[in-house]
Amino acid sequence: MEGPAGPSCRLLSDDVAGHSQDTNDNCQSDSCHCDRTQAEVKIKSKRFGRGAVESGLTHECGVFGAIGTGEWPTQVDVAQVICLGLVALQHRGQESAGIVTSEGKSARTFNSHKGMGLINNIFNDDAMRKLKGNLGIGHTRYSTSAASEEVNCQPFVVHTAHGALAVAHNGELVNCSSLRKMVLGRGVGLSTHSDSELITQALCLNPPEGETDGPDWPARINHLMRLAPLSYSLVIMLKDKIYAVRDPYGNRPLCLGKILPLGSSYAYKSSSSKHAAVLLNGCAKNGMDDKPEGWVVSSESCGFLSIGARYVREVLPGEIIEMSRRGIRTVDVVERPAMKQQAFCIFEYVYFARADSIFEGQMVYSARLQCGRMLARESPVDADIVSSVPESGTAAAHGYARQSGIPFMEVLCKNRYVGRTFIQPSTRLRQLGVAKKFGALSENVRGKRIVLIDDSIVRGNTIGPIIKLLRDAGAAEVHIRIASPPLKYPCYMGINIPTREELIANKMDPFKLAEHVGADSLEYLSVEGLVSAVHYNMKTTPSDGVGGHCTACLTGDYPGGLPDDADW
Repeated sequence: MEGPAGPSCRLLSDDVAGHSQDTNDNCQSDSCHCDRTQAEVKIKSKRFGRGAVESGLTHECGVFGAIGTGEWPTQVDVAQVICLGLVALQHRGQESAGIVTSEGKSARTFNSHKGMGLINNIFNDDAMRKLKGNLGIGHTRYSTSAASEEVNCQPFVVHTAHGALAVAHNGELVNCSSLRKMVLGRGVGLSTHSDSELITQALCLNPPEGETDGPDWPARINHLMRLAPLSYSLVIMLKDKIYAVRDPYGNRPLCLGKILPLGSSYAYKSSSSKHAAVLLNGCAKNGMDDKPEGWVVSSESCGFLSIGARYVREVLPGEIIEMSRRGIRTVDVVERPAMKQQAFCIFEYVYFARADSIFEGQMVYSARLQCGRMLARESPVDADIVSSVPESGTAAAHGYARQSGIPFMEVLCKNRYVGRTFIQPSTRLRQLGVAKKFGALSENVRGKRIVLIDDSIVRGNTIGPIIKLLRDAGAAEVHIRIASPPLKYPCYMGINIPTREELIANKMDPFKLAEHVGADSLEYLSVEGLVSAVHYNMKTTPSDGVGGHCTACLTGDYPGGLPDDADW
């Protein structure tokens, strides 16, 4: 993926990366193509003073939970399961991580360990030994809604009148300001600017219906969801239960898996075998009838096989699932407002999710492959080879090659020991980072007309140096094809997308951009093409509000209305 750059900018949230060197704040350049007919997104108080973060297009975080079933102490090493689950979600957050566990005995104390950095550096042997428990939740984080400091590490733990409560959150509350005022008005103090702490404190408030026999946690969660309809996936842990919660629009992903006994069959068998695998919601039925040793809940299913778990299904939009030693059950479903459709973030398919994750009954890889096929139909080009910017554009490049009949060949070699380019603090260092991150396979490049596939362009700072690298290696032509539509609008639902002025698609049309970055041509996939590609292999039909996708960053059509209407 082409990543953004630049020092922090006070015209937008401190959480969102600032200007590139060629950005014009007033967008008055001759090549500007901003659509001034669209309502401008004004940034309200929510996004000021939230801590300086110099990252660009990132998602906020990943959440994970695990609980042993049957007799406790469980035979499942819950802390290890959560740690491995977070490693599988490391692509969703690389700044901090935390795990909180409970032995299910005391309502007053949890075992907790949190820290800054990568998961494998935070959770050493000493830390893991302290995380005893029969259930637990974990979190890995990018700081789009608060500063990158240890005080903001999740899961958050608070001590209520009814015992300890831990919360891990993926997403961003669109009406954070009004909810914060309400909580502060109840006399509740807040120690951070994090949405997640706000959620934790809001859960401590009694629901309007009142409570007669102790805390009614499903009612409290329901109350929170009605106060804040977007955007979150939550794992909430009490002494002996975990609640898995997804917002009514289904904007952020969340799925369930079973931890199967070690003797269960995991492999796919041929149809003639007595252990034949039957596909159910995108997963094999092998072992599904076995009594589970535990349950897991995760932002993505990609880590399930590595922890001995089997994907079961997604948490439905608005669903509240209770996980206990007895198993799982749906305790409530909060409906969306009338006439509103599901709005699952379509950029999970484009870039954010790992390719082996399952959404809506299909593997992400297959959707990206179909994006490449659609791109080849919409924007063909006469060339010798198709290639990709690894690894984000590889699946789409294979789809483009299959559809066009042009052979796929690698042209870039990636140095896996260099960090993501959007972590770099300046445009110049980021551009130098491209040279450190990639090398050109000159024997494959020399004299070739190349179609180079990437998944998206944000500011346009990275693709130019890659093209120059290929030119220097002897490429005859370089045609850029982007397997998603142009990014034109910011997102405030857990994805850190810059302001409209910083997005290169608002400053240059494809012809001007190709000239700017040194490509022979440049074309994007259309919005209709992306939606069609995502729907192609879906097991559900996008009708009656099911299977809808949020395309706000592409079209400006926000699921909860324009940001001003939603108290952004």
